[in-house]
Amino acid sequence: MRTRGVLGTDIEVQVPFFDVDSMDVVWHGHYVKYLEMARCALLDEIGHNYVQMKAAGYVWPVIDLQLRYVRAARFGQRLRVRAELIEWHNRLKLHYLLSDAQTGERVTRASTIQVAVTTAGEMQLLSPRVFTDIVERRLATLDADPLSLSTATADDAARTRHA
Repeated sequence: MRTRGVLGTDIEVQVPFFDVDSMDVVWHGHYVKYLEMARCALLDEIGHNYVQMKAAGYVWPVIDLQLRYVRAARFGQRLRVRAELIEWHNRLKLHYLLSDAQTGERVTRASTIQVAVTTAGEMQLLSPRVFTDIVERRLATLDADPLSLSTATADDAARTRHA
């Protein structure tokens, strides 16, 4: 079973015509774009997006990407894309689930790993405190007000954080 994230968010995407091939099937490379859209939404929710990361002196390149295709997404299909934060202390690891927005059927499962790199090009072995502190503060607000958590349960967040 996959690890459940401590924070997560969902977006919905309707597959546009320019993302499909002549068979009306989404070209495999476009799934990565959907992951990026969900990751950006999650970072916005955490309170430290790519603009803020760069302003803090770090870029976060993807160093590992894994995709598991279950079924093809097609032109016009509405997809639910869920991104969940799995790790944040040494690296940024997210799990994703793309599913049909109407039926809930799984389309694709994925994960990404990113590492902090200074704007001067030096890879960091630990995530910068500016990022980990923001994540920890966000998690603390969830512990204080479990009803504010719309994407995972407060028990899931606490269990994963203290494991």
